Amino acid sequence: MKPGQPDRHTARWRGITLGALLVGYGGYYLCRSDLSLATPLLLQEFGGEGFTKTHIGAIVSVGLAVYALGSIVNGIGADLFGGRRLFLIGAAASAVCTVAFGASSGLMAFGALWALNGYFQSMGWVGLIGVAGRWFPAANQGTVMGLISISYLAGDAIVRLGLGLVLSHGVGWRGMFFVAAGTLAALTCANTAVLKARPADVGATDPDSRAGPVEASPARSRRALRSLLHNPTLWLLCGMSFGMTLVRQTFNQWTPTLLWETTGLNVGTAALSSLLFPLVGALAAVTAGVVTDRAGWRPGPLVASSLTVLVVALGALCLPAVQGDARVVLALTSAVAFFLMVPGSLCAGIVAMRLGGREAGATAAGIINSAGYMGAVLSGLGIGSVAQQCGWAAAFGALTAVAAGSAVLGVLFWARERREIHRGPRG
Repeated sequence: MKPGQPDRHTARWRGITLGALLVGYGGYYLCRSDLSLATPLLLQEFGGEGFTKTHIGAIVSVGLAVYALGSIVNGIGADLFGGRRLFLIGAAASAVCTVAFGASSGLMAFGALWALNGYFQSMGWVGLIGVAGRWFPAANQGTVMGLISISYLAGDAIVRLGLGLVLSHGVGWRGMFFVAAGTLAALTCANTAVLKARPADVGATDPDSRAGPVEASPARSRRALRSLLHNPTLWLLCGMSFGMTLVRQTFNQWTPTLLWETTGLNVGTAALSSLLFPLVGALAAVTAGVVTDRAGWRPGPLVASSLTVLVVALGALCLPAVQGDARVVLALTSAVAFFLMVPGSLCAGIVAMRLGGREAGATAAGIINSAGYMGAVLSGLGIGSVAQQCGWAAAFGALTAVAAGSAVLGVLFWARERREIHRGPRG
């Protein structure tokens, strides 16, 4: 065995853990992307009662606001009590909420259940970070987090494909919700058996044995939180996350409706076509992770340049002539996905883990994720209202301005990274 390489038993369990996290977090999207796919059918069924995109947007925004707040609470909880526990509880509870949503009717019921679902969904990513930070060495965390990002990108694409086919067979939106909940429940049962909180639970080697075990305590968590809050890099990441998540959630929620309304695609085809966005995003996340590891951990140039190209792609979608052609819209959507998810996957994953370290990686991820989803709140009610009243060209104009703000912060992040590298390690 070469120096630095894990023994066979440890390598096997790292592979099992990576697979469990990939499948498990991808499963979360069964009970997260379902509302996006159901939106055209909800508008058809309840439109006669005055149900509009603004109402759907309000439901989405409430869920995202609760998700954002839950990310902070559950991020601290994952560092204190262990990521595995939160990861499994969140998935099981989300499945229950989804069954209840599918059996309900009315704006108030939809809003309340989607908000509750948002809280349990917020346990997923921070729980994943809590587990991954204890299983994988720092030298490979960029690649690992790039691969894990497949869970919510390619996983989202697979979910949209599967649930889109369910809709295409005439099951209806309620039946689709029940299928989504049942599938997530089955995946959670399987993950309960195979996912372990830390290497010591199966006699495997700790990725950084020199650092010793991390003993969680409220006092250590408070110190770690104070240190994070005084780090300017955290606030740059939060600002970028605010804008990037707003853009990502807009496409996650509204792409099927956009295609249905502007290109003439039917509901099933629009739902299936929407899987292109997360699929391209998955390719971007893996690329970003590998490049970052090979570049010796310098994500700044990749973040700043990608956000700049993102502004151009979003600007092109503002052109009214573009929106009538499904192929052009999907091509530009794919460009948005790639240049959004390169920096998005880095900031939400490996950068957060490095910033918080072993003691507070999940806490850092929770804070950054929370800032992102506070921005994403606007993707529901805000973008839905703009699209309803002013059209999709105006909605994309607003997103272009948001992306430009994130690009400015990306340049500042790069500049700070260069100063830190020039300064060198502190003695």
